[in-house]
Amino acid sequence: MPHIRTVGADEATGLLAREYEKAIRRAGRVFNVIGIQGLNPPVLSASVRLYEALMLAPGPLGRDVREMLATVTSRELDCFY
Repeated sequence: MPHIRTVGADEATGLLAREYEKAIRRAGRVFNVIGIQGLNPPVLSASVRLYEALMLAPGPLGRDVREMLATVTSRELDCFY
């Protein structure tokens, strides 16, 4: 398995520290999907905004259904996530 360097929450500064703080407030910790993007904080920030727009925006599907669809899609594509 490849190793990808990440920046820990205790090492983060600036925009990355702010994104990690938001992640901790949301989920209680920094999940790998967030940490793996830590080397490029602007991309991480854009990724989080996209996720929030997809999962939290008003629409006909509730968040639970959206999360389920994302999980099923990942499984069908053999994407370990």
